[in-house]
Amino acid sequence: MDLGIKGKRALVCAGSKGLGRGVAEKLAEAGVILTLNAREPKQLRETASAISKDYGVEVGIVAADVTTEDGREALLRAEPRPDILITNAGGPPPGDWSSVTEDNWLEAIRSNMLAPILLMKAVIPGMIERKWGRIVNITSASVKSPIPELCLSNGARTGLTGFVAGTARQVARHGVIINNLLPGSHATERLETLLAKSAKARGISLDKARAEEYAQNPTGRVGTPSEFGAAAAFLCSQYAGYIVGQNLLLDGGALNSTL
Repeated sequence: MDLGIKGKRALVCAGSKGLGRGVAEKLAEAGVILTLNAREPKQLRETASAISKDYGVEVGIVAADVTTEDGREALLRAEPRPDILITNAGGPPPGDWSSVTEDNWLEAIRSNMLAPILLMKAVIPGMIERKWGRIVNITSASVKSPIPELCLSNGARTGLTGFVAGTARQVARHGVIINNLLPGSHATERLETLLAKSAKARGISLDKARAEEYAQNPTGRVGTPSEFGAAAAFLCSQYAGYIVGQNLLLDGGALNSTL
């Protein structure tokens, strides 16, 4: 399917690995010109080189922390007229209500709520002027199905979801479409870290913890960055203009709900 976005320009945050890279690769497959952001320069360079070689598209990089004003400014200097924005950030550390501190909360809100909001605020005016834009925020299945040991993620990402709910409906008439993608368990470093922590706490092997995670899902597996990226690319396509302010859950059916 031709997504109709060849030649569009995209900013992809946390795009050097995991779900961010999955999205970047599917956008590149559709012919999108990319600017990838991550904090670690070496991995970022390697990813950009691989995507450019595999898909024949221009790929720029910005090694910066977009939770800071300087980092966001560097990203927007590199690509001042994005047609597509993918916001993404690693989840905050695990912890329940009793263990997290005020500093933990401030960092989680800065990373998983404020940084995406401020990037959206920066790029939406240009998208409105050009009468076309796509924004996809990678949040978490915990927005719909809270995870007790991830209270920081539950809270901060839900705040972002509330912002998007109102803003998406204000800008849709200008051709600017904003949605959220909510990943469940996917084959990423983040999942491996959580599984290792769980295995250690329960005194079981990592392999056993991984097998249990897979068995809990109706599909008998976890998702892949590639299939996640394909969903994101569709939300950035010419066909997504009537999908506004939605929270698309990609969890293999893990959330047991009729609606």
